[in-house]
Amino acid sequence: MQRFKALAGVLVAVIVGLGSFSVAAAPDGIRILESPHGFKELEERLGKAITDHGMLRVFKASASAAAKGRGITIPGDSVFGVYRNDFAVRMIMADPLAGTEAPILIHVMEQPDGTADLAYKTPSSVFAPYAAGGTALSEMAIELDAIFAAIAEQAVAP
Repeated sequence: MQRFKALAGVLVAVIVGLGSFSVAAAPDGIRILESPHGFKELEERLGKAITDHGMLRVFKASASAAAKGRGITIPGDSVFGVYRNDFAVRMIMADPLAGTEAPILIHVMEQPDGTADLAYKTPSSVFAPYAAGGTALSEMAIELDAIFAAIAEQAVAP
């Protein structure tokens, strides 16, 4: 059975809104992975997977934690900014404007049944608009696609 998802729009580290859609309706380039884990556990597993795959958590922003601080309860919702300096250098050398896309975001969303799911935009779709980056940027994005897929799969694995 397909569960409905909430996906926050993020500008830099600020979560600006929520919308619901099913996995089948995910926009192009967005991967959504269901997990059997609760929200906090999935956040922890994601942190470990990021480290295990040699990447860095640049930041973590949590709409639910910020809402709680204001006395408002919403489902668990956090965004991890993930990247690494060697990729940043390659990205800037290929196309400095592509720097607006780093770090790449991974979104953790608590579901009504108590589990949490993970979503991210594939690096190849993130960097696709930057034609000036040419082959160097697309090759880097393909490398990152594999790393982000491995991170996501490890995080949601039973």
